[in-house]
Amino acid sequence: MGRKIREVDINEYLPILQDIIKTGKDVSLLVSGSSMSPFLIHHRDTIIISKPMQPLKRGDMVFYQRLTGQYVMHRIHHIDKKGNLYITGDAQTEIEGPVSPNQVFGIIHKVIRKGKKLQKGNFWWWFFEKIWIRIVPLRPYVIKMVSVVRK
Repeated sequence: MGRKIREVDINEYLPILQDIIKTGKDVSLLVSGSSMSPFLIHHRDTIIISKPMQPLKRGDMVFYQRLTGQYVMHRIHHIDKKGNLYITGDAQTEIEGPVSPNQVFGIIHKVIRKGKKLQKGNFWWWFFEKIWIRIVPLRPYVIKMVSVVRK
């Protein structure tokens, strides 16, 4: 029997997940939205979130709450000298910031992508963490080239 997915209002659900994460437990969440494409796909992939235990760094995928109250999972593009984070989604060419490290409540340390568990040490994890984050302005051109080659 297939897995039944029930959609819940994230504004009701995420504060509960934040409390669980703060206790040191991992939480899994189905990806919603397309800002982390092509690495993570809407309603296909799942992220595993944990409490950040080490200093955050470039390339880390983090879950944070914007000052507007909106919850977002994106990747750290860079950190300034004051410790502020500048963040972007894998599908985006805009960099958001500054984001205070206090707004971050979780780090993604594992994903289930196309049904397979990925984490540090996997080629695709490395590629998006180290390479893709460095070519933000070139992303649309790379995606277009890949789609042309696939045809």
